[in-house]
Amino acid sequence: MKAWHFLRNDGKLRDGTTPPKIGKTLVYDGPIKMCTSGLHASVTPLDALKYAPGNIICRVKLGGVIIKSDDKLVASERTILWQYNAESVLRHFARQCALDVIQLWDAPNVVIQYLKTGDESMRAAARDAAWAAWAAWAAARDAARDAARDAAWAARAAARAAARDAAWAAQNRRLYKYIMKGRR
Repeated sequence: MKAWHFLRNDGKLRDGTTPPKIGKTLVYDGPIKMCTSGLHASVTPLDALKYAPGNIICRVKLGGVIIKSDDKLVASERTILWQYNAESVLRHFARQCALDVIQLWDAPNVVIQYLKTGDESMRAAARDAAWAAWAAWAAARDAARDAARDAAWAARAAARAAARDAAWAAQNRRLYKYIMKGRR
């Protein structure tokens, strides 16, 4: 089964050991248990990103005993098929996701420009402006939440859940496309 796995920025596994070379299979001899023991990976790159200890993306093949949960897999065998440092791809992906929802707030111009261009010289100023805007939004959100009725929040929650699921699928397709393009 093919899956996705991230390595630390130094190219090592989460535990600090060096993974086998590309094409060589790592075998786990102990009991396989989700989140506890075995060789982990995820079916989608976006799910794998949730557990990423660094920016090195790996396309892997799992074998032997495989257990699947909602967003990850654990197996007794894992072979790295290919890998590369995807930092620039992940930054681009994050900026595009932020731009997808930029209309939901009155973003400072420096934030919009950074998200559109990725100009690193604007990054610190954009971060500071976004944090200041977030603090103001949080205060307004708290006041609105106190005034809202439970029924209205429940209806919104259901709509948000549906939108979240659709957005997750779209973001996963986007991330896959960026990863594959960045690999070239």
